Amino acid sequence: MDYKTARNFVINQATASDPNKDAFMVRIKLQKPPVPGQITNILLALKMIFEGLRDASTLDRELVHSLYLLAYESREQFEAGRRASVNWPPLLDEDLKRIARAVESIFSGIWQMNDK
Repeated sequence: MDYKTARNFVINQATASDPNKDAFMVRIKLQKPPVPGQITNILLALKMIFEGLRDASTLDRELVHSLYLLAYESREQFEAGRRASVNWPPLLDEDLKRIARAVESIFSGIWQMNDK
């Protein structure tokens, strides 16, 4: 996966608004678990984005908004689902933490995944 593909994938997973799609944020908002392999692909895409932006001094707004949705809004939706007694997959909580650390890595320019 190259940077452009990873960027487009992350944006599509975070900002898709058609409820019939299997985009990550659509599924989480509908209190449905991710599609098998979806988290792995998101994490891979985030790593590719990190590598592609390692020396960048600025980030584009569309990408930043998507990263925010993946790191923050997904957690908010997950917690809302917990309060509504949604039976989330057992590893989703940890997966959301991994996504947040990967996004933090992109923002900081330092890969955080092995540190926390």
